[in-house]
Amino acid sequence: MTESKPLSLLFLCTGNSCRSQMAEGFARALGGERLRVQSAGIEAHGKNPRAIAAMDEAGVDISAQDSTVVTDAMLSEADLVVTVCGHADEQCPVLPPGVRRLHWPLPDPAKATGSEAEITAAFRAVRDDIRARVEALLQTEVKD
Repeated sequence: MTESKPLSLLFLCTGNSCRSQMAEGFARALGGERLRVQSAGIEAHGKNPRAIAAMDEAGVDISAQDSTVVTDAMLSEADLVVTVCGHADEQCPVLPPGVRRLHWPLPDPAKATGSEAEITAAFRAVRDDIRARVEALLQTEVKD
């Protein structure tokens, strides 16, 4: 029996600070050795402490992940690019032949307003949506 090559997955967002970071964290935690996972942004805005806290509540530590700008090398290594915001979807560079693309239109929790509890709830809602999407992606894209 031959082992299949891990799926190379790239999550792309505007600033690589919240949504793409959370998606990378869940994909690493849930996909294990079946995936090679990266995240990047059209720009790098640094890591969002609220995203780190929301993921920590879910048992996933993303504090050591880097906020990076997407490179041609990242795109050429990817089997699948998932854009997680409208700006990244619109500004996504042309992908090399054979690289597939999905779009997840996720709201930006960093733009949430209101009380601290309301902002935290927005981060949790996006986090939970991302987890469900990553789990579904693993079901359809990754073979055991």
